[in-house]
Amino acid sequence: MSIPHGKEQEPHIENSAFMQQGLPDTRDLSEKAAIASAQHGNASAFERLYQLHSSRVYAICLRMTGNPAEAEDLLQDTFVMVFRKIRTFRGDSAFSTWLHRIAINLTLMGMRRKSSSETSLQENCDQESDHPGHLQELAVSDPFLTASLDRLNLQRALQKLHPFQKLVVVLHDIQGYKHTEIAKMMDWSTGNSKSRLHRARARLRELLQESLRLRCAGSSRTPQVAVTT
Repeated sequence: MSIPHGKEQEPHIENSAFMQQGLPDTRDLSEKAAIASAQHGNASAFERLYQLHSSRVYAICLRMTGNPAEAEDLLQDTFVMVFRKIRTFRGDSAFSTWLHRIAINLTLMGMRRKSSSETSLQENCDQESDHPGHLQELAVSDPFLTASLDRLNLQRALQKLHPFQKLVVVLHDIQGYKHTEIAKMMDWSTGNSKSRLHRARARLRELLQESLRLRCAGSSRTPQVAVTT
């Protein structure tokens, strides 16, 4: 399923703390070389990693929070933490997986602090069947969500989802990650990722259909016009 959306607002990085003056040009440095160099304290190489990944991290944070200012703060917090922890990266997974997991955890913790209800980051205990047929059924696209949504209503509905439901929709349907990638990022099984997406899409359908009913009810009300003779 592909949910329509506009171009994400680019983060303002020109004043980033990671922009360094007078450092060697690393614009053509590969990600692997930039990681190795950044792990040895090369700030210019770290800036290269920021250039490679900041837009997508910002897009995830923006979709999750719905607030550009919060998304920019989370972007900076993410790279501050990455800067501190980059020596611990061992390459067991893709760098983007490791990076995005940090961004997601920071975002979820921020949402948890704002919420009156307790939302545990370890609330991942759903036991779902990994039977191939079951997973294939959960992974199919949803024609209703694909064909009939306007972006504004989608954004409103998305913000009403449970954080983990919103997360899987953002990662899979908007950012285009595969379930195997999401599973590695979040320490879920592939089946867990697919079942969460299935439930999130079902909840989106409910929210959007409710919005449609309210809109239709509002348009059916015609003002009473006094008739004078």
